[in-house]
Amino acid sequence: MSIFVQEAGPRDAPTVVLLHGVGTSGWMWTKQVAALATEMRVLVPDLPGHGKSNTHPWVSIADTARLIADEIASRAPGGRAHVVGLSLGGYVGVQLAATTPDAVIGATVSGVNVLPLPNPGRLRLMGRLIAPIMKWGPLLRANARALNVPAADFDGYQAAARTTTRQAFRRASDEAIDFRLPAEAKNSPCSLLAVAGTNEHDLTKRSQADIAAAFPEGRACMVPGVGHAWNAEAPELFTAMIRSRVTDAPLPDELLPV
Repeated sequence: MSIFVQEAGPRDAPTVVLLHGVGTSGWMWTKQVAALATEMRVLVPDLPGHGKSNTHPWVSIADTARLIADEIASRAPGGRAHVVGLSLGGYVGVQLAATTPDAVIGATVSGVNVLPLPNPGRLRLMGRLIAPIMKWGPLLRANARALNVPAADFDGYQAAARTTTRQAFRRASDEAIDFRLPAEAKNSPCSLLAVAGTNEHDLTKRSQADIAAAFPEGRACMVPGVGHAWNAEAPELFTAMIRSRVTDAPLPDELLPV
């Protein structure tokens, strides 16, 4: 069973795949799709257990990367695409770049942590406690505030979050806690950019240099003044970063090399 993929833009244009975070859907890329689809082919999957793919159970990050590689092979000219992932989508992007580099022209991943978290057992317990009430209005409002979701986007955020299955939320969250860089990264020819906002968790910020160092063609940048969900906080800058990666132009000056 295939996952749902939104398609926009000219079919013969360079292709970019946008991978969303846990607990939401391809909806989170609305502003980037509107800005990029005039010049690029934009593919926006709903990951397993999310959005219009919520009847497709979440299996693993590796399995999801395989599904995305299959979609690239069938939908992108030449079977290759640029991949952009944020949060959970970033973990999938790292996995793709390391293990399926033939499908990935370049990868840009944001908000990925690869360092050991303190008290991982407690974090997993919290995830299990939150899962049954993850669609509760007050909790969604609290999450939206924590992610700095603009007030104008809250209704869309809430609707997207409520499509996520508890199984996908719990399993994907647990897997992200234990995620480590794939060994295949050291042999990957894929160009990879790892980024994080300066308002993110310290471990996430420190991880960016490690992610970049794992890939022969890796580099890392920090984005001042933004947090985890910065595609909504600074949509024009996020879009400019994508455009620079796809067109092989210099990165926006606001991105500071690590």
